[in-house]
Amino acid sequence: MLYHLIEYLKELGIDIPGQGLFGYLSFRAIISFTFALLISIFAGKRIIRWIQKKQIGEEIRDLGLEGQMQKKGTPTMGGIIIFLSIIIPILLFADLTNIYTILLLVSTVWFFLIGFADDYIKVFRKNKEGMSEKGKLIAQGLLGLAIGLAVCFSDDIVVRENVQVGESIAIEATSDSTTVDAGTALGIMTEKHDVIKSTKTTIPFVKNHEFDYKWLSPFKGTFGWYCKWAIYVLMIIIVITACSNGVNLTDGMDGLATGTSAIVGVVLGIFAWLSGNIVNAEYLNIMYIPGSGEVAVFMSAFVGALIGFLWYNSFPAQVFMGDTGSLMLGGIIGVCAVLIRKELLLPILCGVFFVESLSVLMQRFWFKYTRKKYGEGRRIFKMAPLHHHYQKEGIPSLIQKPAKALPEAKIVTRFWIVGMILAVLTMALLKVR
Repeated sequence: MLYHLIEYLKELGIDIPGQGLFGYLSFRAIISFTFALLISIFAGKRIIRWIQKKQIGEEIRDLGLEGQMQKKGTPTMGGIIIFLSIIIPILLFADLTNIYTILLLVSTVWFFLIGFADDYIKVFRKNKEGMSEKGKLIAQGLLGLAIGLAVCFSDDIVVRENVQVGESIAIEATSDSTTVDAGTALGIMTEKHDVIKSTKTTIPFVKNHEFDYKWLSPFKGTFGWYCKWAIYVLMIIIVITACSNGVNLTDGMDGLATGTSAIVGVVLGIFAWLSGNIVNAEYLNIMYIPGSGEVAVFMSAFVGALIGFLWYNSFPAQVFMGDTGSLMLGGIIGVCAVLIRKELLLPILCGVFFVESLSVLMQRFWFKYTRKKYGEGRRIFKMAPLHHHYQKEGIPSLIQKPAKALPEAKIVTRFWIVGMILAVLTMALLKVR
């Protein structure tokens, strides 16, 4: 709103010192991060007190994990802090007419409501199961479908192919401005492009970093055209649903999901800025996506909110985000990746979330299979999701290492380190062909 107010005053010819800064994505990303961080830290303390006053505490099942029962009664639904810390800076500093900002705002509110409803059922109705798995999957799938249809039919969501930028000397100071377009900056840039609706996305290791979903369609012609978009929409639904549930499964230790999500958010923000800047897109030989630079502003607020929340969520946690936060964080990550055409990089970038989810699927499948075959269920891991495997000892399983349980803080820190390594690797893949 502040961004639009300044733009309106500019149209009226009213000059305010510093108003030109709001035309730069970099400035709005920095200020969004700062505001989100401050809101999360200072408002978070009051929200935690309010949660404690309402006696909204975490119900803990005794799984025999070290220090687990000490967490009983810790305030939950701290995702409210993250939600407010993201929404307020975005409403102030983002371009609210931008299609990418709109879709991310809608997604944030939608997943927040799903998580809030789940926590509400657990806390206030004393139903430990919360929303049914089927109910959550349907709600997540509906949002994925909405995003997929927007990508298919919105004229504002396009990519530009065959981009050729000429001399880029002296545009460094203006290349991140939202008002500068190739071919207009000082008259020294030239651009050749085709603006198209595309089912292409980014993959590593190949020359042009591109994969087209139409290659999966067994049909040609008009029916093939419909088929490729159907495949793309289905993939979008799967990605968004998987990301939301992946973060939800990872949220089992103090600061684990918070810190790992922040790392992922930094990389996605960088990718968004690069994809929305024609000079950087041409240099890195990646798709130029007009308007996607606004996603960088959103992800800056996302990262700032998480770092501020980590102030209270780090071990020993003063508050848990609950499903209110974890489902929302995963949903935002999935939607962001889809919008900037980086969803096929998520198995690497979100490797921690991917392995956590895979460990649960493997454990369930193996337990059911061995129970049917041998009459007794057996385990691959001592406990799933994977982070709990490192907390357990003395349970028969295929994988016994480590023999002794590790402290929670050590497990979380090592998962963060793995997340950082995967983040650097993902960014490095932009130059690997």
